[in-house]
Amino acid sequence: MSLSRTASVQDWSAKEESMRKAEESSSETPEALSKLYLKLKEAEQNFSELDIRDALIEIGDYFIQQGNCERSLNNYNTAYNKAATTDSKLDITLKIMLVAFKTKDRVLLKKQVEQANTLFDEGGDWEKKNRFKAYEAVYFMMMRNFKQAALNFLDIVATFTSTELISFTVFIQYTIITSIVSLDRATISKKVVNSPEVLSVINEIPVINQLLTGLYKCNYKSFFIALSSVIQIVENDEFISQHSRYWAREMRVVAYSQFLESYRSVTLASMAQNFGVSVNFVDKELCEFIYLGRLACKIDKVNGVIESCRPDTRSSIFNNIVKNGDFLLNRLQKLARVMDV
Repeated sequence: MSLSRTASVQDWSAKEESMRKAEESSSETPEALSKLYLKLKEAEQNFSELDIRDALIEIGDYFIQQGNCERSLNNYNTAYNKAATTDSKLDITLKIMLVAFKTKDRVLLKKQVEQANTLFDEGGDWEKKNRFKAYEAVYFMMMRNFKQAALNFLDIVATFTSTELISFTVFIQYTIITSIVSLDRATISKKVVNSPEVLSVINEIPVINQLLTGLYKCNYKSFFIALSSVIQIVENDEFISQHSRYWAREMRVVAYSQFLESYRSVTLASMAQNFGVSVNFVDKELCEFIYLGRLACKIDKVNGVIESCRPDTRSSIFNNIVKNGDFLLNRLQKLARVMDV
């Protein structure tokens, strides 16, 4: 532990102890908290570090239930410093992550994710790894790493147990929201659309179901109708609201790309009709995404036609082979010159 970290720990430990002593002697302290303080005091006087750690965790749990995240964090940190095993450290790390999720403290979350991964390299049981996967997925989602979030969610879709963080229905909602914006169609088909776990609750979130089904079945008008409603859900979500505009933009790119893949050329009017929007809207959207390099197509304004500019895969492979061959030949020539010397 660094000197600055040690000083920080000592600061909040001293502050917490001072508040605890004041509360122990106050008649206004809730009975439940007084009992926990008494349990801690007995552990400090008569029992082991393990008992002290457990008492501190209980106090931390009490404060998180009361919504006092700072006091909860103080007690969890003190308990962590008394933890002797990897499993006990992981238990406390997961509790600290819950506090960080509650306070939306991304710095603390990043630190705890890194700490948990280090601890899992040393050990940790399956149950904790399974819970951590869900925590880490939500963290990735908060950091706008939708692909890694989706992969994490899908890894535990059949074993999700982290209901202390989110409900199973919300978990499935996040799984769909992150998957359709970041994963390929084959993966979505296998692991999302046809997932028994997804199917078990999809009817509880009809607008998410409409979004997924509309995109998967190429019913773009239905997809766009659902998208406007899902954007509102994302805008009001506690973990990803700050990424709502980015997510909405990426979803439109996904839908436009999927639609255009089916055509070498298609009229603006036809595309507008498929999406249930005006020609001007499609024209404006495509121009923006083409300019940003997000769509491989061009627009013939005179004839109102969109032309795909898909790269020739075989030509690309051939060019890579030639490029790598030239690189290898140059290395061999240099080696030959060295050997001649």
